[in-house]
Amino acid sequence: MMLQQERHNQIIAKLDLEGQVRVRDLSKDFNVTEDCIRKDLTILEKNGKLKRIHGGATQIRTNLHRVNVGERIGLNSPEKKLIAQKAVEIIEPGTMVFLGISTINIELAKLIYQRDMNVTVVTNMIELINIFRGECRARLIFIGGEFNNPKDGFLGAITIDQIKSYKFDLSFLGVVGIDLHSGNITTYDIDDGLTKKQVINSSKKSYMLAETAKLKLDGNYVFSHIDDFTGIICEKAVTLQQRELINKYGLDIL
Repeated sequence: MMLQQERHNQIIAKLDLEGQVRVRDLSKDFNVTEDCIRKDLTILEKNGKLKRIHGGATQIRTNLHRVNVGERIGLNSPEKKLIAQKAVEIIEPGTMVFLGISTINIELAKLIYQRDMNVTVVTNMIELINIFRGECRARLIFIGGEFNNPKDGFLGAITIDQIKSYKFDLSFLGVVGIDLHSGNITTYDIDDGLTKKQVINSSKKSYMLAETAKLKLDGNYVFSHIDDFTGIICEKAVTLQQRELINKYGLDIL
């Protein structure tokens, strides 16, 4: 008979792959009683590995409610720089690139400036104006509208109307949460979500910029589905289970 720890490891692996498990199915898979599986799930829940639901368990997903850009600038800085370094490598000379409101895009903008890249950068994030103030070949176009102070940028109907006039070769967008099982991509702010949605519609290719931790986070507003994007750029390799799920959507993984 399989040891308890082995069952626990396989239950977690199954959760990572499917997002949810049922007591009845696990009982059959492991050839043990349903009471045995319920005890396993109780132990795993106490250890913070899953959340019990009626008849089974689901993955734990977190909402950090960290809305203000200023609060996030210094967080996970090494990871953000690694993501930016990967992103800058797929930007070709002469292209028009949209950089959305994202602390990772601050790092990406710095790299574009430092490399003196011959590209057109379009953004609605105020912080990026300061980066491109010096002499460089990059051309900056700023999208205005109604100012959103927590986001440090412009969002909403006026901004969306301006974005509709463009056709971007590439767009790089930050996200709050990525649910690989439902395919939902979330943010905190409705106007932010609606603005991002228009950017995707106006882009030939769109990439999510996200630390791998965001694969288990959720925002409050679903603005897109994962297969609306071309790919996802993370700071490190995703797990085998996560890669299998991402591959089902046909996304590039960088």
